[in-house]
Amino acid sequence: MQSLTGPRIAASRSAAEMITPQVLDLTARIAAIPAPTGDEGARSAFVADEARRRGLQDVRVDDLGDVVGVLPGRTDGPPVLLAAHLDTVFPAGTPLPIAQREGRLSGPGIGDNSLGVGALFCLPALLEAMGTRPEVDLILAAPVGEEGLGNLRGMRAVVNSLPRLGAAVAIEGHNLGRVTHIAVGSRRLRVSLTGPGGHSWGDYGRPSAIHALAVLIQELDSLALPTHPKTTLNVGLIEGGISVNTIAPTASCVIDMRSIDEEALAETGDRIDRIIESAGRGEMTVHREVLGERPAGLVPLDSRVVSIATDVLSSLGLEPVCDASSTDANIPISRGIPAICIGLTSGGNVHREDEYIDLNPVPTGLAQLGLVALELARDLQDNREGTERG
Repeated sequence: MQSLTGPRIAASRSAAEMITPQVLDLTARIAAIPAPTGDEGARSAFVADEARRRGLQDVRVDDLGDVVGVLPGRTDGPPVLLAAHLDTVFPAGTPLPIAQREGRLSGPGIGDNSLGVGALFCLPALLEAMGTRPEVDLILAAPVGEEGLGNLRGMRAVVNSLPRLGAAVAIEGHNLGRVTHIAVGSRRLRVSLTGPGGHSWGDYGRPSAIHALAVLIQELDSLALPTHPKTTLNVGLIEGGISVNTIAPTASCVIDMRSIDEEALAETGDRIDRIIESAGRGEMTVHREVLGERPAGLVPLDSRVVSIATDVLSSLGLEPVCDASSTDANIPISRGIPAICIGLTSGGNVHREDEYIDLNPVPTGLAQLGLVALELARDLQDNREGTERG
């Protein structure tokens, strides 16, 4: 890639080193604001104010709480979307102490995804320090609802509002070196069984919702699922019953199925539905509720967006790892928009209150972010000019 010259790489590293303290300060301030999935309002308002203060144009907050701003490019070609989700897995009331020691910054959600958001909204400062501007507009977005049952609703709304996207990059704080180009799709269901209930001795013989649910789960566990494409099934939650000597009148479970292939996901869903339907017989009724659906998809390894990301990592001395995951990139990938997810540093204890990020790799992650954004913008403009000449 001709534009990834030694001086350009050196400029990105120097600029990244310069703004790293600014990024870490913003990261810590973001992490100290609660943002449970579905209740991201306080963090959303803070980030919107920061976006305006840092010079982004047309900053808006939509009805869901998604923050979107524009870093203007030189031309009006199709823009690049860069997105880092606002929400965390931690419920309201979780203490949010942020601490720095021994080369680490720690605290709930510090890497997933406070660092991603902090780095994203310091991107204008990074490019200014590099002395450059993108060829096309960069749309910087902090969507809500990425975690758990958020169902990627924020990213859906952001992409719906941007009909001309040329490419998209989801940004996560952890996993520097990865290029996620395969979207793991999922379906989440809650299955509830209801029966007559009664006394375990006096009404013995009546159907128990717990017993019926156990049979259903056993049948789910016996399903043979494809390994190519990889497809999985898990029952992650079970609830039900009243007491030890009561025939359970109600019981429920939450099912998670995943695949990298939309067709395999749909076929698995159909098989599960048949098992669920069979549980509702006699005095037992069954109710099926869809809790979430994430689309699957694939961006080829030889696509421009993947090649640019891997070339940037290699130029920074890192070995790229191309992988599959469920991220905000699922939405643009499923709609045919070239998209990936990248990480910014190493760390650990993700989704735990003692989560941490390693500080030493952060400048490299920031340099990567700046170069990927610039290269994608340049590539989109080059392709546009080539098409116009043709």
